[in-house]
Amino acid sequence: MHLDPELAAAVPALPDLHIHDLDGARARMAELAAKAAQPISDAVTTTDHEVPHGEDVRVPVRVFRPAGAAAALPAVLLLHGGGFVMGSIDSLTAQAADLCEHLPAVVVAVDYRWAPERPYPAAVRDCEAVLDWTASQSASLGVDAERIAVHGMSAGGGLAAALTLLVRDHGGPPVRFQVLDAPEVDDRVETHSARVFQETPLWNHSDAVLSWRHYLRGWNGEVPAYAAPARAHDLSRLPPAYVSVYENDPLRDEGLAYASGLLRAGVSVELHLFPGTFHRSAVLTGAAVSRRQAGETLDALRRALHPPA
Repeated sequence: MHLDPELAAAVPALPDLHIHDLDGARARMAELAAKAAQPISDAVTTTDHEVPHGEDVRVPVRVFRPAGAAAALPAVLLLHGGGFVMGSIDSLTAQAADLCEHLPAVVVAVDYRWAPERPYPAAVRDCEAVLDWTASQSASLGVDAERIAVHGMSAGGGLAAALTLLVRDHGGPPVRFQVLDAPEVDDRVETHSARVFQETPLWNHSDAVLSWRHYLRGWNGEVPAYAAPARAHDLSRLPPAYVSVYENDPLRDEGLAYASGLLRAGVSVELHLFPGTFHRSAVLTGAAVSRRQAGETLDALRRALHPPA
């Protein structure tokens, strides 16, 4: 690996989030989110909701809104990572508050259901329900329903990509922009980076294999693109994308390939490979490369959601 010096110095202190011990990884991820919790700025207000979905599902969401904002604002659906099997809206609080205040935008963080207890299509259908709710409740949320973006990291990036495919094919609120941060989009786990990065911090080849095994539990037959967007035969008519990948990441090459597929299909794409990074290294917010990544993502969203008049 070619690690950024600031990130390399932090690696020995990183928690073990590898999912061979799923219960342990879930507990450690929740503990990490709790330790990272910071007071939210007075410039941001939060409200918790439960979005009805089907007969017996309620999807928890946390809505972040700039305090005192009067006009309708764009919205960002923020989808957490965790290999489809862990993670929560609590892990998104700092990121959501920062996007809310500095875009500015209404940020809707989604607590979708986990595999393997609730395998595909539970998570993507939860996200679809929240997108529909955000648009239908736009007046009460103070959202401009014509300016909604989806933004996800890792499994969340895969869900964001899948959600845009669902909306294109089956209708739904228009998605203005998609941010795919190290997206987990290919269940085959056969790319060069997937094979090379067997022992990398926070996420490795074995994690990726297990993740898909859990997410697709009980699925028989061909894997649909709404589960693994890399399998889509047609990527045309999707919203413009900002795709970021990490140099030392098993998911690197599937993100690059997906961005290339979008480009070939006529979709506008901004693509960044951040050198010296590894999967989820952006959580090390003190590193210069992490700050640069956060700033560039914010700028991309601002250009898409607040275009010049």
